[in-house]
Amino acid sequence: MVNTLTLAQSGTSGTGIFVIVGVGVFLAVILFCVLFWASRYKRCPSNRILVIWGKSGDSSARCYHGGGKFVIPVLQDFAYMSLEPLVIDIPLEGALSLNNIRVNVPSTFTVGISKDPVLMGNAAERLLGLTQHQIQDQAQDIILGQLRLVIATLSIEEINKDREKFMSLVNTNVAEEVNKIGLELINVNIRDITDESGYITAIGQRAAAEAINRAKVEVAEQEREGAVGEATAVRERNVRVAEEKSLAEQGQKNAEQDQRIRVAELEAQAITGEVESKRNYEIASAERLAETVAAKKRAEQEQRVQVAIAEASAVDGENTSSAKVAESNAQLAEIRAEASRRADVASAEARQKIYTAEREEELAKLAKEQLAPQEIEKKRVEIEAEASAERERREARGEADAILAKYEAEAKGIQQVLEAKAEGYRQLVSACAENPQVAPTLLMIEQLPEIIAQQVKAIQNLKIDKITVWDSGTGGKGGKNATADFLSGMIGSLPQVHELAKQAGIDLPTALGKVVDHEDPTPSSGPAH
Repeated sequence: MVNTLTLAQSGTSGTGIFVIVGVGVFLAVILFCVLFWASRYKRCPSNRILVIWGKSGDSSARCYHGGGKFVIPVLQDFAYMSLEPLVIDIPLEGALSLNNIRVNVPSTFTVGISKDPVLMGNAAERLLGLTQHQIQDQAQDIILGQLRLVIATLSIEEINKDREKFMSLVNTNVAEEVNKIGLELINVNIRDITDESGYITAIGQRAAAEAINRAKVEVAEQEREGAVGEATAVRERNVRVAEEKSLAEQGQKNAEQDQRIRVAELEAQAITGEVESKRNYEIASAERLAETVAAKKRAEQEQRVQVAIAEASAVDGENTSSAKVAESNAQLAEIRAEASRRADVASAEARQKIYTAEREEELAKLAKEQLAPQEIEKKRVEIEAEASAERERREARGEADAILAKYEAEAKGIQQVLEAKAEGYRQLVSACAENPQVAPTLLMIEQLPEIIAQQVKAIQNLKIDKITVWDSGTGGKGGKNATADFLSGMIGSLPQVHELAKQAGIDLPTALGKVVDHEDPTPSSGPAH
């Protein structure tokens, strides 16, 4: 009995152990399966893309961003691609533009793997398993090629001025190419644009010079406006001060006038009282004398009143004169302000011409550096021709002005002389009004020195060192010898003054002698010496 019970207990204990071991194995298998499948569940962080390839349907790989997926063992495998942006430096140099000018465009491009399903598939096909450096090299080659292509379609002016168009073309072309390998363009930074010939620098210098010139012109205009405003304010201040001074002087003169009138009234009242006192004092003895004295005092009172009225009129005249002086000062201030404004305008115009000349000089330098030698020589010849023509025009204008001034001065002098002579002749005719024949006679006398001078000129050029006359002493015609004939013939060749006066109808004064008709003298029989 005891043995049977022991065997039964032993069987029960073995079965329990077997159950426990089975349960433990089952739990271990379940745990292993859970851990195995848990290890095959791959989660995708936000900065990565999960790529599962193998048995994945129609596509070669499936890409997931965020969440998690089971990766079937043996049939599937997985890998991650980073979404971190890649900064790529593009040291582009010597890119040929549309107008055959080589430019340097150092820039920085920022790219990264896109989350777009199509682009993620492209990245999984072309970039999976590559390092960051390898991806950068591929993207750099693509960007360099597209950047050169964009520059080749644009001129240097379009690249420099229309940056928006340039950036738009770069974004479009580069984005299309990098999308083919699964990348997207995040940012483009063009650090600088230069060229080997310095053309862009020259354009920038020209633009800077034009901006500086415009700024200087605007500053000059503002200064002119400020000067005009200041002159207007000064003029208004001067006018206002003059008006206040005039009102003050007018008030002072009115007060002085009232004071003088009051004093005159008090004096008149005092005189009247004095007269009345004297009249009452002397009325008993001399009424008539008192009336005479009263009349005299009234006359003195009237005189003083008239004097006060005259002084008041004088004060009014002074006030009027002061007002006219103030008005004249205001007009003078306006004239000075207008002159100052004109001077400022002339100065601004002169500065503008200077700026224009500086701008032309900068353009000439640019043309000298960029244009062909033939164009430079042509421009130089044109400038020299224009300068020569302008110099000749100015010299001709100066000579014409000098000649005109000379003739104007001579004409003015001749006019003054003629006016003076006319006035003298007018006075001469007026003085000889009683005897009109005297005036022509005096005028003839005035011209005698000139007539005699003209007679002398008839023989002044005769050069006679010595005259020898051989005279035989015999009488000639009319009883004259040869010497007398020679001298009379020489004198007779000169015009006679009296004959000229006679032809003019003028009687010379007796002081000049007169022509007397007489008979020829009796021939002399004596010898000639």
